[in-house]
Amino acid sequence: MTVQCPHCGKRNRVPAVADGTPRCGNCHRPLPWIADAGDDDFADVAERASVPVVVDLWATWCGPCRMVSPALEQLAREMAGRIKLVKVDVDRAPKIQERFAVQAVPTLLLMGDGKVIDRQAGAAPAPVLRAWVEKSIARDT
Repeated sequence: MTVQCPHCGKRNRVPAVADGTPRCGNCHRPLPWIADAGDDDFADVAERASVPVVVDLWATWCGPCRMVSPALEQLAREMAGRIKLVKVDVDRAPKIQERFAVQAVPTLLLMGDGKVIDRQAGAAPAPVLRAWVEKSIARDT
């Protein structure tokens, strides 16, 4: 995925899987880390991340999912270097949907060290999502 650095504007390639966290090749500041995952690569993309991971379990036909997506991407930009956002289309990832017993979309998971720290169902605005992530991360440390 290619992202624009929020600090200097340079476009950077950000891999779905990497050691550490992605940094801008120009200004070396942390970049937003947003990746897609499915049944085959979820373990590599989400569970092995070096930072807490917000997993967005969504579906293309879901209106609230489309509403929460920009808020999650904003959160990934604001918390660059501190979190990773992993988006999973549950219709294309039935094993992930079953594993996490997803009953409604969007369902958000917060993972750390490959384990679910917290979960939340339904859409919420960016400030509410930020508070949820911050509180969950603080509680886990």
